[in-house]
Amino acid sequence: MHGRPRKPSKPEDEAASAAKAQKLRALQSQFLHNHQNNIYTKEAVELSAKLLEINPESYTAWNYRKLAVEHHLSLTHSDSNPESLNSIFQEELTVVENALRQNFKSYGAWYHRKWVLSKGHSSINYELQLLDKFQKADSRNFHAWNYRRFVAPLMNRSEEEELKYTEDMICNNFSNYSAWHNRSVLLSNLLKKKADGFLLKEKVLPEEYEFVHQALFTDPDDQSGWFYHLWLLEQTVKVDSPLLVSSWPSHGYDLMLLGDSCPSSPFTSFHSDSGTFPLVLYFNQAVEGVNSSTVSFDCELNTIKDLIWKPLLANNSRTSQVWVTQLNFIDVEPKAYPVEVSLGHSQGIISSSGFHYNRSCFAFRVCVQPAEKGPAKRLGGDVMLWSDEKFHIYDAHSQESSPVISPDQLSIQNNHETTASEWRTKAIAKEIDHFRELLSLINCKIGKLTLARLLMAHDTMISPSNKTHFKEVLELYSDLMKLDPSHVQYYKDEHSLVLLQQVTSSKESLLTHCFHYRNLTSSHIGNPICLRLNNLSLSRVGSFDKLLWVQMLDLSHNELQSIEGLEAMQLLSCLNLSNNVLCSFTALEPLRSLKSLKVLNISHNEIGAHSVDTTRYLCSSPLSHSAGSEWNPVEIINADTDVKSYWEAYFILKDLNLTQLDIVGNAISDEKFKSFLIKVLHALKWLDGERLH
Repeated sequence: MHGRPRKPSKPEDEAASAAKAQKLRALQSQFLHNHQNNIYTKEAVELSAKLLEINPESYTAWNYRKLAVEHHLSLTHSDSNPESLNSIFQEELTVVENALRQNFKSYGAWYHRKWVLSKGHSSINYELQLLDKFQKADSRNFHAWNYRRFVAPLMNRSEEEELKYTEDMICNNFSNYSAWHNRSVLLSNLLKKKADGFLLKEKVLPEEYEFVHQALFTDPDDQSGWFYHLWLLEQTVKVDSPLLVSSWPSHGYDLMLLGDSCPSSPFTSFHSDSGTFPLVLYFNQAVEGVNSSTVSFDCELNTIKDLIWKPLLANNSRTSQVWVTQLNFIDVEPKAYPVEVSLGHSQGIISSSGFHYNRSCFAFRVCVQPAEKGPAKRLGGDVMLWSDEKFHIYDAHSQESSPVISPDQLSIQNNHETTASEWRTKAIAKEIDHFRELLSLINCKIGKLTLARLLMAHDTMISPSNKTHFKEVLELYSDLMKLDPSHVQYYKDEHSLVLLQQVTSSKESLLTHCFHYRNLTSSHIGNPICLRLNNLSLSRVGSFDKLLWVQMLDLSHNELQSIEGLEAMQLLSCLNLSNNVLCSFTALEPLRSLKSLKVLNISHNEIGAHSVDTTRYLCSSPLSHSAGSEWNPVEIINADTDVKSYWEAYFILKDLNLTQLDIVGNAISDEKFKSFLIKVLHALKWLDGERLH
């Protein structure tokens, strides 16, 4: 345990263990007989105490003693001597203490002691003395700290007193993880209820930073203080109330809504055969309560009232960071329709931590174009190729309107938005100076990681035009990949997220990745602009709140194992995920939410190459009996053999309206699987570059 090498046992130790095991088996046999026959005599209860003294982890024995206590209480009259009641519970406390002497990290023993005290017949005066005894044996024993949080309110000890106790324990040993954790719990409670002396974060948190510096600068290699520092950073940066950070359409956007037969506007158009388009709300944290009561519309059309909002999540949770609905402009007069969206006019949008959303609004225009007469072009008429020669970079100096929505335009104006106050910025800047100084003295891995986090936190609190730390943060994560290879995947993921934040930080940087698609004669999308994020060594994708406008996306030739979060990009019509390391169809589950997707390239991945898919049980299956399962029993019974063989692929693809799919270069891609795809995807016109008849 904890890096201590296992020593070979001596013959006399083996003999003692064998004797102990024989005694334990005999006790267990007799105990189980008593338990199964509801025998609660004095002798039977004493036998369970002997068993627990040898094996405190016997949960059945603890439960038996609870039943025995309840049995004896039922035989005791309410007017009986209180001392007789106290003696029953005191005996339980004694048994627990004896068991803890054998193993003071026994879950069952600590839980049983809580149960006894909760009955209200026992004195609690001895409890802190007992805790001191066990915390001297191991000051980081989280069982004892958890029990202390239970006992302190019973003894009317204030959270301020307990906070001072954690300070004393930390000063005695900087490496006390449990004391640091308990301190974060107590401070969270005191700040939340605005206790006297804890009204303002700007007073409390800077003092805590100074306190934790003593641990970090005394022993930089000890991680306990670093975890507390990370918690302080989160408290400094986070805004309690949920905020709407972006939307599509965005504020001030002019959307050209075109039918399939209309000539496309190059940048602001959205093709819709049905006359509908998605409205996407992207919050800074997961919220619930987004519905027609909490989101209202001001528009002359009656078709966009009482809308159904859906959370974009892979599970059945009611909370989500991204919500979507469909706006209906079917059979309306061709003209411009102003639309104003108001959120929070009535309470109901709430974060998972219980904070309410404050009111905000944004507005855009929907310009419905008249449909041209004549035969409409059909999707999938021409195959789309992703080769470099098919693209040319967008000319930022051209006379065309820009395809990119700037970060400033994406931002939503919240009437009561809590902006980063001066103290937050100063606190982070001061921490940055401290850790630059530390790293000038020693080469500390966790110090570099903390500096990277601080720099990104500082950039989140200033305007996009002033973000200056991307290059330094990327260099820090590159260094960490070399210094700490055991955690290289984590650093790669963080490097990828920072790189994408850099790309999306300004309109100018985004435009360097925007390309025209040449000769787009088939109407896969109304906007022939492709955001190319290929060949960037990305292992993770993010910054989706800045990419809601994207209709064509190239993520090929990266190192992606997952596309989590991509479901927010509701406009996606063409997506290239080729030449990554996607191992299964379950890794593609976000695609199920992309109802506009027509062209998908997942060629040259590792789908089907791994016999064990650790993510498949996160995905609904025909074998699922859970509430809310998306599989129809009739559908399962009537499914042919291919569906039962490829249920993961069927689950992901069955509701998509794909016209083109590339899957060559995956282990699963044989003729049998291709035949299955043709049966499942009824709109499919092109498969692996070949036209289907």
